[in-house]
Amino acid sequence: MKTSKVLLTFDILTLMPEMFLALSDYGVTGRAFKKKIVNLNLLNPREFSTDLHKTVDDRTYGGGPGMLMMADPLVKAIEAAKKRQSSLGIKDSKVIHMTPSGKLLSHNKAKELSECKGLVIIASRYEGIDERVNNWVDEEISIGDYVLSGGELPAMTMMDCLIRQLPGVLNDDESATQDSFVNGLLDHSHFTRPEIFKEMKVPEVLLSGNHEKIRLWRLKESLKLTWRNRPDLLAEKLLTKEETRLLEEIQIEQEQDSI
Repeated sequence: MKTSKVLLTFDILTLMPEMFLALSDYGVTGRAFKKKIVNLNLLNPREFSTDLHKTVDDRTYGGGPGMLMMADPLVKAIEAAKKRQSSLGIKDSKVIHMTPSGKLLSHNKAKELSECKGLVIIASRYEGIDERVNNWVDEEISIGDYVLSGGELPAMTMMDCLIRQLPGVLNDDESATQDSFVNGLLDHSHFTRPEIFKEMKVPEVLLSGNHEKIRLWRLKESLKLTWRNRPDLLAEKLLTKEETRLLEEIQIEQEQDSI
């Protein structure tokens, strides 16, 4: 298999490194690793613990339920990861902690991070990390307003978002530019064979061969889906004259349907 220049290097701090096989061995991301477009190194904080039992967590000061990941093993793991990336010629590694209290991951943030050469990602567990570790953290990121059992799934979610942005990862490089959120809208509806399924027919415009009509239909569908499901996105988007006109059409059609 033809290899490519490594575009993005990940060092992941995790107590469950086996979970990342789902990302490195399968699907689109798996192909990216096999083609050496991305590089992955997994570090278990237990390897940096100095006591006999390889302890990485302890009770929180002030009381309360749950355990907290200790500062010393994590900081040593961060420093080891940054040293490794530095040896690869990466001088500006960014350290990210996946946490529900972080800033929400967005397409724009994923695009920004995909342009980094090296990322050190902390996939913490328990009640999180000792606050003092944040002196080594550049950014805190969340994938949503909910709590999971650990940071591995959020880390893999973010990595997937980043990897698909890299040149050569997708079979069709235009796929990434046509995803939902790229232009601030949700993606339009898609159809494939057969032309008729259980008496439901593919929209005629998609069979017309008229590229301009198809473009307008898809844009209108994107606006309709976004208006219906994610009005918050529309509130943040500066609409073009064409988008404004189509959105007005959608709203008029909706009013007529409700009569």
